[in-house]
Amino acid sequence: MSGPNTEYDPVQVTPLDEEHVAAVRDEALAAIAGATDLAALKQVRTDHAGDRSPLALANREIGALPPQARKDAGRRVGQARGAVNQAFAKRQAELEVEAEERMLVEETVDVTLPWDRTPRGSRHPITTLSERIADVFVAMGWEVAEGPVIEAERLNFDDLNIGPDHPARTMQDTFWTDPGDDAMVLRTHTSPVQARTMLTRTPPIYVVCPGRVFRTDEYDATHSPVFHQVEGLAIDEGISMAHLKGTLDHFATAMFGEGITTRFRPSYFPFTEPSAEVDLVCFVCRGSRVVDGAECRTCRGEGWIEWGGCGVVNPRVLRACGVDSERYSGFAFGMGIDRTLMFRHAIADLRDLFEGDVRFTTAFGSEL
Repeated sequence: MSGPNTEYDPVQVTPLDEEHVAAVRDEALAAIAGATDLAALKQVRTDHAGDRSPLALANREIGALPPQARKDAGRRVGQARGAVNQAFAKRQAELEVEAEERMLVEETVDVTLPWDRTPRGSRHPITTLSERIADVFVAMGWEVAEGPVIEAERLNFDDLNIGPDHPARTMQDTFWTDPGDDAMVLRTHTSPVQARTMLTRTPPIYVVCPGRVFRTDEYDATHSPVFHQVEGLAIDEGISMAHLKGTLDHFATAMFGEGITTRFRPSYFPFTEPSAEVDLVCFVCRGSRVVDGAECRTCRGEGWIEWGGCGVVNPRVLRACGVDSERYSGFAFGMGIDRTLMFRHAIADLRDLFEGDVRFTTAFGSEL
């Protein structure tokens, strides 16, 4: 700071020169106008309006002037500093508005997006349908039976009257464990559970057996090497095909609604005699074969849809499992749970059930 000046000579104090003050002011105003964001404006304020800025230093020099000169110098510096502060406040308000507008654009929240950032899970439809099927039979007084997926060859084939030369035993249909001479297979149906039940229980027997089964099928829209079956077995005195028909009609109604019945077509299965294929009356056209004046696409104009197989338990199977075939008779049936699910929900591609896409399972929700 300059020393006291006893004479009125403002030239001796350069920071207070009128042209110098005006230049410093104009420089500050230009810097303020050129600030493009709040951070840049903050730096401009430090440089041009802070404690070490030219105008602040000039203000300190006023004390070095003689008394008669201080008034004019103070007015010049005060007006310059006021103009700078006013410009700063105006520019700050403008930049704050721009920052808010930019933030609204850049940080916009799309309120149409799903609000639940942690969506609820859902059970797989195969699981829920398996349990629903079990509930239908438990309500009739049946029991649910289970067994291992790696099964003894004897229980999977021999005890079910499937002879050593039957094609189902070959590698074309069956997954054999390694080594191949240990007589263990991945079960090709849930019928071994029926055999286990007859070997360990005394009739009357009423069991339903849902579960996974394995066959060497190609993986495509209608086939899979892993799929799900539900089989039922009833062993009691006086069991006939009429009991089987009534049971399957009730099962079909529970799965597809009122008015859905079944029909039998003669067939052959080693473990039942007589045997039959089970057809459902088409749940779309209700057997009329026509929908909206055109051939029903679901049943292809047949009026019926193939569902599974059934029959009266072969006496050889009863004897192989230790059941008195002279006193007891029974029936058995088997349906694909996957196929039933595809019918119920119009699923066109079987692979959707196994690919683990949560968008597929979520559509089914959860059932308790």
